[in-house]
Amino acid sequence: MKSIKKIREYVWYPWMKWIGIVFSTILLLSIVGFMFIIFGGGLIVNEEDLVLPATTIVETGDGELVGELYKENRELVKIDQIPKHVKEAFIAVEDERFYNHAGVDFKSVIRAVYKDIVAMEKVEGASTITQQLAKNLFLDNDKTWMRKTKEVMASLYLERHFSKDKLLELYINEVYFAHGIYGVGTAASYYFDKPIEELTIEEGALLAGLVKAPNHYSPYIDIEQAKVRRNIVLSQMEKAGMLETEEMLSLQGKTVDVVQQNNQNKPWLDDYFDVVIKEAASTYQLSTEELKRGGYQITVYMNDHAQQIAYQELQKDTYFEGEKSNVEASFVMLNQSSGQLEAVIGGRNFKIGDHNRAFIPRQPGSVMKPLSVYGPALMTDYGPYSLLEDQAQLYDDYQVKNADGVYAGNISMYEAVEQSKNAAAVWLLDQIGITHSKTFLEKMNIKLPDNGLAIALGGLENGLTPIQIAEAYRTFGHNGEWIQAHTIATIRDRNGEMIKKVKPDTSEVFSKQAAWSMLRMLENVVTNGTASSGDYQKALAGKTGTTQHPQVEGKVKDAWFAGITPEYTTALWMGYDQSDVSHYLTKGSRAATIATKKILQRIDQQQTLKSSFDMPSGVDDVDQPIFLPTINDLSVSYKLGGWPLVQGKLTWTASEDERVIYHVYQVRDNGSKRIGQVQGKGQFTLIDVSLFQSSNYYVIPYNHLTKQQGETSNQITLSLRN
Repeated sequence: MKSIKKIREYVWYPWMKWIGIVFSTILLLSIVGFMFIIFGGGLIVNEEDLVLPATTIVETGDGELVGELYKENRELVKIDQIPKHVKEAFIAVEDERFYNHAGVDFKSVIRAVYKDIVAMEKVEGASTITQQLAKNLFLDNDKTWMRKTKEVMASLYLERHFSKDKLLELYINEVYFAHGIYGVGTAASYYFDKPIEELTIEEGALLAGLVKAPNHYSPYIDIEQAKVRRNIVLSQMEKAGMLETEEMLSLQGKTVDVVQQNNQNKPWLDDYFDVVIKEAASTYQLSTEELKRGGYQITVYMNDHAQQIAYQELQKDTYFEGEKSNVEASFVMLNQSSGQLEAVIGGRNFKIGDHNRAFIPRQPGSVMKPLSVYGPALMTDYGPYSLLEDQAQLYDDYQVKNADGVYAGNISMYEAVEQSKNAAAVWLLDQIGITHSKTFLEKMNIKLPDNGLAIALGGLENGLTPIQIAEAYRTFGHNGEWIQAHTIATIRDRNGEMIKKVKPDTSEVFSKQAAWSMLRMLENVVTNGTASSGDYQKALAGKTGTTQHPQVEGKVKDAWFAGITPEYTTALWMGYDQSDVSHYLTKGSRAATIATKKILQRIDQQQTLKSSFDMPSGVDDVDQPIFLPTINDLSVSYKLGGWPLVQGKLTWTASEDERVIYHVYQVRDNGSKRIGQVQGKGQFTLIDVSLFQSSNYYVIPYNHLTKQQGETSNQITLSLRN
């Protein structure tokens, strides 16, 4: 018997040993697996994904929307912004026990597993709000046991590390609502045109109902299905004790009232929006990718009326005369006081992603003369009525001619600016020196590789952009100060915190006197000179610019007008994107001038613009030019009375300009002698005369501004024989 017992013990002991080992191993693995599920969620959860991509909004100070940038169109809202009934709607339909479970609702899981086993496939979900959030943020949509396990792990992790309110906030901000809309805040604006705080119970229920199948239940796709789904949500709210039965029935009887979607296109906004994006990157180091996810709120300086007016005017083909129909344009408008960029057109049909022509350098032509020649010259001993040489000249191998082939010999700076004389501008640049000129250009952020006299006429290697032209011309309207054009007023991050504002670069370029003198001369250009085309009755100064086509003689490559009003500085370029024998303008800067004046005229209808410039304190005004008369009716006679008893009297027709000085000469044996002068009058009394001896006289008008004499009058003789 003992031997049999020993045999039995010998036989069963190894089996019991291995059963114990297996059981212990299973238990250990179960414990490890359970602990891994409980605590391994950190391997799945990427906390970077908890920072939801949010829409960056660009708008004016008046709330005019300029544009939006996003990966997912989402306006983030805080949990305390969301009305209680809206939160309850989502909880009732998606996870009634949300505030009572730890991330996984095991009752629902058991029910779902049972149905899956019966069907032998994954047929029903039992996901809580936390699980849905985990799936949407960290996992794919495959219906597999492994994905479900990861979902549970991530959910448990989220529940341990975040409050219920935070998880609900994340969920409601994350979910999709059809039509490219993410988050309940954006959905409230899109479907009901109201902030989340103002949503009614039935509106909140409709949005909560969309989450299950947004493209199916959208009221814009099937309004009846949307109503059915909304009413299911309301019913679930009633079952959960969130609504009284009577209130539920009343709400279910309401129609679905969503706003009519406004698909009105505003193509004029793209141009400005593009500049804002560029400035955010260059000045605030916010890349486009960061803007698409960062949820920034950017306030800009755009003048929505001016932006639209400029776009509309430049759509008119009447301004664009060229060999081909695709003439392009770019327009820039800066606030005179601040340098803020209030309007910009990057092209006649600009779209985001196109080349923005406001940033593309072009040959500026005569627009360059005030910047490179006359402005810097006014900072020396030259003034508006200094005389310049106006004649065709050869400077080494650089031949300079006036466009009209007419030369004055000597001409005042005032007239040279008015008539846009090439020869006088190049001569003056040669006098003041290229180095002196470039010193002032560099203060306006115009850095040129060029070192030749062609700078005077805008013959540059790289050219200037419309924004650079506007920035530079603003110095004449703002006491000589240059400021970098800028669009961004403020930037706030997704938490509403203000990002430190970057001040635009500024510099003092010209003295107040030089700037005012230049402004006055440019005002005359608009009144009497090359920029007189078009109709604008308010205060305006400016300069035209035309560049010759390099391949087609007598045709135009670039046409410009830079304008200054008391309120704004503008720059308008016209031309082609490509330059060849088939692409040239048939007219010069006249069209650019007329278009600018029309834009200003229409802006004046929206906001009254000034009729005159305000002269700064401490500067001398620029006199209007004096035009010397031709005198051919000089006469003389004796006059009796007074002392001496016998006198002579010269008379002639005087100019209406009383500033004209008349020099009176007597002809003598040894030459002529000036015996006196009179200002603004056509008569002169001769004191030293004789009844017995004849004398000859003549008069020469004199311009004290330019120190020039006019033509000699006819010569007259005083004699008793006359």
